[in-house]
Amino acid sequence: MDVLSQEQIDAALGDLEGWGFADGALTRTFRLADFARAVDFVEQLADVAEGMQHHPDIDIRYNKVTLRLATHSAGGVTTRDVELAAALDRLA
Repeated sequence: MDVLSQEQIDAALGDLEGWGFADGALTRTFRLADFARAVDFVEQLADVAEGMQHHPDIDIRYNKVTLRLATHSAGGVTTRDVELAAALDRLA
């Protein structure tokens, strides 16, 4: 799988609400009502990620869930990351 160019990443970000690009990955922080809701959200996104066989890096800080998407085996952001970001947006 090919790593996307910066131009391709910028174009994809135009269609992804709240996502950015930093340190070689797509990133987004979701803010939930409280810790329990944050964990529930992670459980839901785990089902989506498993179904796509593509998994984000996840950081939970009380009511904030920060995701980083990069295809480690490819060494950067690929179409799989963009597709997973779009699928996770539908959960929010």
